[in-house]
Amino acid sequence: MSISTSRSDQSYVLCALDRKLILATQGGLPLATDPWGALGEQLGLPADEVLARFQRMQNAGVIRRVAAVPDHYRLGYRFNGMTVWDVRDDAITDMGLQVGELPFVSHCYRRPRHLPNWTYNLFAMVHGISREEVEDKASQIHDLLGDTCEGHTILYSSAILKKTGLRLRKS
Repeated sequence: MSISTSRSDQSYVLCALDRKLILATQGGLPLATDPWGALGEQLGLPADEVLARFQRMQNAGVIRRVAAVPDHYRLGYRFNGMTVWDVRDDAITDMGLQVGELPFVSHCYRRPRHLPNWTYNLFAMVHGISREEVEDKASQIHDLLGDTCEGHTILYSSAILKKTGLRLRKS
């Protein structure tokens, strides 16, 4: 699991204990049935206080989310395709929400077009154990988009990028 940052609320100041929590989770949350309890034991805090502190930091915008970050390759998903779509502007919000709800889409977002060379405005990442599986999933997205879609392509990953969450210096 990782902790992702966002632009923080300038009025929120990390106290020493919040900083210790972030430092303790930079490599991920403990793989335990109760990660909050495991962190609490490590830092001498009750589990409910650990969770409350993370919730306060999230509410303040210091951290964006706490989420699992799977290693797709270790799970057998060696084909990663960023599907990009040219969706009519009057339909993009609704269609983006629908595409993002598909169980095989790991993330979906809108991006600006860069005409005339880049017409795509909707991005949806899909993973598969084969190129054919990724193409099948893209076909399902295409069917969902219907006549709101004027074109698409699939950009396949050529390298594994290291994903990391929030990092603080120990100073």
